[in-house]
Amino acid sequence: MSDIVKEFNDYRSVMNEKLLNDDNKVIKRIFNLDTNAYMEGALDVKTKELLGLVASAVLRCDDCIKYHLETAYKNNVSKTEMMEAMSIATLVGGTIVIPHLRRAYEFWEALENQNQ
Repeated sequence: MSDIVKEFNDYRSVMNEKLLNDDNKVIKRIFNLDTNAYMEGALDVKTKELLGLVASAVLRCDDCIKYHLETAYKNNVSKTEMMEAMSIATLVGGTIVIPHLRRAYEFWEALENQNQ
């Protein structure tokens, strides 16, 4: 696994465990709501992940972008589909999103390289 992918996943896993073990009902419900929102429904998972990716880019949340990139990748989103979604995010969010676009592209390449 690529270093940036592994580092992100390791940190996220450790911190999520700590947060959930703190036994805060509101935090647990928010995590549960997030999990359920991205399940198959009227929209398929692939579409929901691309929506999450666009929203995360517009909001400029690099951790969220990485999470949605990896989940989208695992749900067979192509690089072309990802880049089209990120182009919409950059259009909507403006040029301030470009640094996040760069990091997203780098992370996507790391995802691709981990399977080679």
